[in-house]
Amino acid sequence: MAAGAYFIGCFMSSCGKGSTILPAASNIQYQVINLSPDLLPIDLYIDRVKKNSGSYYYPNPSSYFSLTSIDTPFQIRASSTSVSTTNILSIDTILQNNFKYTLFVTGLRSNNSITYIFTTDTAALPTAGRGKIRFVNGSPGSTPFDITANGTLAFGNQGYKNVSAFKEFPAGNYDFKVTPTGSPTNLLFDFPNITVQDGRAYTMYCRGIAGRTDSASFALSIFAVR
Repeated sequence: MAAGAYFIGCFMSSCGKGSTILPAASNIQYQVINLSPDLLPIDLYIDRVKKNSGSYYYPNPSSYFSLTSIDTPFQIRASSTSVSTTNILSIDTILQNNFKYTLFVTGLRSNNSITYIFTTDTAALPTAGRGKIRFVNGSPGSTPFDITANGTLAFGNQGYKNVSAFKEFPAGNYDFKVTPTGSPTNLLFDFPNITVQDGRAYTMYCRGIAGRTDSASFALSIFAVR
């Protein structure tokens, strides 16, 4: 079972003949981020129907979009039939009204390690004057990382596919640095001038492969979840 995902049988009308159509008030938002450097573009299928008009390319996030159906399974397929004509991933996850979710697709096609990280992106309000950040390690097959914020350890020993808890930070500007756990002088990536706003919550994640200098080079990204 992939981290953060709960495989449950039939949900609502999944076992019936029709799709589970959601009312607009359900307000479920979903995001797909392709973090596999060699998977090539992918598509999302819900109840075996393609839902995206444009494919998801590495390493760009789709941004949140509203769902109109939550019939399981959610499936990830290659956009090109020359890569695969079968499901790359199949996810049976119960979704709740008024929640946000992100599906990170990661791993490598070259060694058959394609997998995913699934996060619930709805966070409680931080303390006044503070924001929240959590960290997701989406770097395929990586060893653990440490992440400092303005020189102070913020997230330690973050293994591959790990999703940290949200941590509060005083509102302000930060310089985040990533090093291998146990090697504080081996800088892998510097992520400066990141603004944490009062009352906001963010997911920071890494992608790519440490040591690479091509399109699969290691990097950090961040997006707001509230």
